[in-house]
Amino acid sequence: MSTNTVPTLIVTFIRHGESTDNLRSVWAGWKDAPLSNHGNAKLHRTKAVGKSLSSTRFDAIYASPLKRALWTGQAVQEAQPDPKPPLETSDLLREQHFGVAEGHPWQWNPTPGLTMEEHFARGLYPVLHERWEKFPEAESLDDLFDRAKKAIDELVMPYVWRAAKEGKKGVHIAIASHGLCISQLVVALLLKDESGVHPGDKYRGLQNTAWTRVTVDVKGAKEGEPLEFSDDNPPKLQVKVTDVNRHEHLADVTRQKGGIGREGFDPKQRDIRAFFGGAKIETEATAPELEEGRSESNARDEAEVEIH
Repeated sequence: MSTNTVPTLIVTFIRHGESTDNLRSVWAGWKDAPLSNHGNAKLHRTKAVGKSLSSTRFDAIYASPLKRALWTGQAVQEAQPDPKPPLETSDLLREQHFGVAEGHPWQWNPTPGLTMEEHFARGLYPVLHERWEKFPEAESLDDLFDRAKKAIDELVMPYVWRAAKEGKKGVHIAIASHGLCISQLVVALLLKDESGVHPGDKYRGLQNTAWTRVTVDVKGAKEGEPLEFSDDNPPKLQVKVTDVNRHEHLADVTRQKGGIGREGFDPKQRDIRAFFGGAKIETEATAPELEEGRSESNARDEAEVEIH
């Protein structure tokens, strides 16, 4: 491949390994649940994703400080060849905050006859379907998007401009975060494209430890030829998604008996696992059949696995 066809920056967004809250029907945003037995980096899925990305050389790794994402980022870092890339945490990469609903049971439909305020007063927290809606003391999806835009501006874009000014191509960073947050980070980065076109919901939905990749190319930039431009008049960008919900590393794991995850499949967990994977969830009346790896983002979460 010609060096001029290599993008200026590559960003690999990695969803965290399975947490203990992924096994429960509760609102889990900033609630800091650890990885489950088969999500644990020393044993299963996070080790698998680290191994699968070990030949992909990262220049830096960023992670949410919440355990489930931080430990995933650390697993990726540990699998990298020496010298290992630096790993930094950022609060901007945390999951959507669900306020007073954190840790409380999740329910799909509101209880008939109750106002939303009455739901909250009784400790009932149904899904809020509009981007602007939020629980008390929480973030809305619009709030999360604003935070995602800030994360892209502060954590990602400096690599783009620095690489262009230094005449570098193929700089690669990894971001270990959460399903809903990644769904907004990808959109925020795609909006940097010269077209300015909003991609909609087409890139939402990640299994645990699955990854999505976005490339950013500075127009006119060439390897070994520093590009001169002012900060207030930067060159145009070409931004595109090259990979979505990549989870081939899960083919190297097998089910095992006993322990966490041995319970039978609970149908209502299909929706919540898809929701926290960043997938768009429809109302029961209009919901289409869930698509493997997209809407049903965590179809395999209920089964314990072991790496061979």
